[in-house]
Formats: sequence, C-alpha cells, structure tokens
Amino acid sequence: MQNPFSALMQIAARPDLTFVRGEGGYLYDTNNSAWLDFIQGWAVNTLGHCPPAVSEAICAQSRQLINPGPAFYNAPAVTLANRLAELSGLDQVFFANSGAEANEGAIKLARKWGQQHRNGAWKIITFHNGFHGRTLATMSATGKPAFEPLFNPKVPGFTKVPYGDLDAVAAAIDGETVAVLLEPIQGEAGVIPAGSTFLQGLRELADEHGVLLMLDEVQTGIGRTGSLFCYQRHGIEPDVVTLGKGLGGGVPIAALLAKAHACCFEYGDQGGTFNGNPLVCAAALAVLDAVTAPGFLNGVRARSKQMISGLEAMAQRFGLGEVRGEGLLLALETGTVDAPALVKAAFAAGLLLNAPRPHTLRFMPALNVSEGEIERMLNLLGGLLERQVTIG
Repeated sequence: MQNPFSALMQIAARPDLTFVRGEGGYLYDTNNSAWLDFIQGWAVNTLGHCPPAVSEAICAQSRQLINPGPAFYNAPAVTLANRLAELSGLDQVFFANSGAEANEGAIKLARKWGQQHRNGAWKIITFHNGFHGRTLATMSATGKPAFEPLFNPKVPGFTKVPYGDLDAVAAAIDGETVAVLLEPIQGEAGVIPAGSTFLQGLRELADEHGVLLMLDEVQTGIGRTGSLFCYQRHGIEPDVVTLGKGLGGGVPIAALLAKAHACCFEYGDQGGTFNGNPLVCAAALAVLDAVTAPGFLNGVRARSKQMISGLEAMAQRFGLGEVRGEGLLLALETGTVDAPALVKAAFAAGLLLNAPRPHTLRFMPALNVSEGEIERMLNLLGGLLERQVTIG
C-alpha cells in the first residue's frame, strides 16, 4: 500500500496518523482517539481548537466578503488595525500572513527608515539563539546555530550578540546600525526571558544612539504572557512590534505595528495578495474580543501560577531543573532526562508536548486552558517521570 503521506514534502518528523477534529484542549484522530494538547499549534490556538467565537466569525464573514484584494479597504481590516493601535500604543499596522512575513516587513521598514533618517544605516543587531522565521532574511536574522550552514549565502547586515548582554549591544552599535531586534522571551531557545532590566536598558541604548527598538512578539503577543503584549510587563514602549501565531487563534494572520516616526513605507514598498483580507481579520477580531474581555487575562495569570507551582513541585520531586517563562509560555529543564524521548512517551500516553532543546520541555496550552486540564497534564507527565521511561 502506498504511503498516504508521501505527496507531502517531509519538513518535519510527524507521527503516522491524521488529526481530523479539535475541540478546546483536545485533538482527535481518525479513530476518535484523543490527545490533550499543550502545544496548540505552537502557541497559535489562543482559545483552543475550533473556538465557537472564531468559527462563527469566520462563517459570518465568509458569507459577506472574503477577499476584495489589497488595493481596497475592507471593514474588518480597518477595525482590527484601529483596535491594535489603540491597545498597543503604536500608530500604524501592516497585516501579513505569518510571523516570518511580519518580521521580514520589520527588517525592510528599518532599512528604509535608515535610508531616510540615519544616513543610509542598514545593519540590525539580533541575538544568539534568537528565532525570527524561515524566510531567507529572517533566517539570516535568526541566531539558531542549526541555521548557520543552510541556504548560504545569507542576507548580510545582521550583527549577532549574546542575549541579555547590554555591554555587547552597546559595543555593536555603530554608524551603520539602524535597529535592535529581539524576542522578549526566546521561545525556540528554550523559553529564555529577556527580563525588565535588559529590555529597559535596550530602550535607553536605542534612544541614546537614535536607532529603532523592534520586538518580535510573534510568540509572546496577544495575552500569552499574561498581558496583552509582553513589553507591557516590563515598562517599555518599542518603536516596532511584530505579531503572529495567537493573533488569529489558528487562522494565518500576522501584523507589523510601528510608531508614527518609524512608518516610512511608500506605495509599492510592501504588500501581499492575501494580506489583511476580511476573513482572517474577522477571526482576529473575535480573538481580541475574547482576550480583552474582563477577567480573561486574570485567568491566564491564575493558570500560569497553577502550572508553575505544579512543575516546580515535579522538578523538586524528580531532581529536574528550573521552570522558566511568563504566563502560559513556560519551560521545564529536564536535567538528565531526554526531553524528546519524554515527548514521544507523552504522545503514546495521549499528551502533546514540545521539546525545543534536548533537555527542555516547552508548554504552550490554550490561554483558556482549564484547571482540570493542567492537573491532568501534570499527572500524566509525573507518571511518565515516575516510571523513568526516558532517562538518558
């Protein structure tokens, strides 16, 4: 029998099954077997699988207007842009289809701004182990070691320095530097928070040297850290912010937000056939309505405390490492336990987890995850560790 998956390009090691349905915190396969999902599309499904509010918004919009084209205004895009500007404190929004595309737009915006306001400056400081996407420019900006030998020659102009090292950033700024770009929490690196001191120091350095501070909030934005935007937790305002993943609650939409002084695109500089179409913008508006509803972010913070407490107790019980992160973007250092093997064992037990590093687990549940779902996850994971099925 021919492999039914052979027509798909193999860009990831996937299990030999097909998910056909999702509801809230669970995914179901063709046999109706269920998995408790603490990956949620890599922090994409803000409200879980197939949330009624998003499904209904998509259905209603699909009966009215799907895509008039990017040469015309549409009502959901205008409404969404104004909502994001108001909520973020930034001034203008460009919609894209993925976080990588939003970051690509931020790179282009910074270079155009450097031509106009900084004597042609074009270099951007990024960070070791950072991650900004898989386009050629965003891979070039990324500090992931595995990307270094791929698809060379890379796009030039990215100066990489150690994450958290203000002195290294200051030393790297020169007359050709136009911006600093970073994740406030490095997700792919194993959920490494920048912290308030570093972020505030970067804001001061950017102001001192007249360069842009650009935050990649593709993974941390839209409530993931317990605030609508992660930078709000650290007392700073960036010049540029990128969003993706959770903005659409599972639908492909991303955004590039910028302060008025950084907005310099002219007609033809940026665009995209599907960008800001009414269908995805309607979904994003439904997500924003939910996340900004009274008490929602309080619930995120409460579930975060529950999960951190449970993971810390587990770490102490089994001699594991630290628990890191903010809100519902958390990591557990597994010590001597092989994290990918633990993910495989968890899958067999009906639990979906992620291992971004050989000894790190990452947790990205829906932001409306229930107390009971967190308790079940902790019990399943604790049982696996108790049986020591994955010790390397």
